[in-house]
Amino acid sequence: MELIIVTGLSGAGKTQAANVLEDLGYFVMDNVPVVLLGRIAEFALASGNRFEKLAVVTDIRSQTNFDALFALPEELHCRILFMEASTVRLVQRYKETRRPHPLQTAGVSIEESVDWERRLLEDVRSRAHWIIDSSNLTLGQLRRQIESYLSPGGSRIIPVTVMSFGYKHGIPLEADLVLDVRFLPNPYYDAALRSLTGLDKDVADYVLQNVEAEEFLKRTTALLDYLLPLYTREGKTNLTVAVGCTGGQHRSVAVTAALTQALSERGINAESHHRDCGRRSAQ
Repeated sequence: MELIIVTGLSGAGKTQAANVLEDLGYFVMDNVPVVLLGRIAEFALASGNRFEKLAVVTDIRSQTNFDALFALPEELHCRILFMEASTVRLVQRYKETRRPHPLQTAGVSIEESVDWERRLLEDVRSRAHWIIDSSNLTLGQLRRQIESYLSPGGSRIIPVTVMSFGYKHGIPLEADLVLDVRFLPNPYYDAALRSLTGLDKDVADYVLQNVEAEEFLKRTTALLDYLLPLYTREGKTNLTVAVGCTGGQHRSVAVTAALTQALSERGINAESHHRDCGRRSAQ
């Protein structure tokens, strides 16, 4: 079991870091008092493999010492991520949000509160496994730093959902890329194929066994090979590719299945979804 403790200066980006970890498959618990970490650790270990990756966000708001951070069971493989930023940048953020600093009281400035918190967290910072300074980081850059630490030397590629649809039913709102395959031969005009879908072999062969379909799949796969690392670098967590034909029964379904298989063969986490397949028969 793996546990990541996200802590650090208030306003330094702990929530954003937690969101990244959640996107990476961690079960995230936010604003947890330090004194409860031991109980959470016991529960996580007792649950077996239910929580293989757990992340807990805690900070100075618990108003206690951080000894519990360093007394967790070794079985948890605990690592501490400490988020920080320059005082100037933190003061700027608090002024922009118009929220008080957790340690700020009457007559105490934001800058003084930040400096006080920095002193209180010196021991935690010195014992952290890794430190991220978010002063000048975009969200995409923060994501890449966390991914790089968790998978050193690895090249994580975002998962892809390939979705077939029919233009007559509207373009999917969640689509990032839309591909139109209405240029391919239409099985609808073959009476023997009309009642079938692109999931049937006869229809798939009819749609895919021609030069145009082969070239389309080749070029589309090459395009995604190029784009996916770029989307990953910019912080996207998934990509939805919508493949459309007139009714969403034949051509788009066959191409979606073929494209999903081609991506999977390249080691990409790809799955297919047929939004409108079967809609006609249901009606």
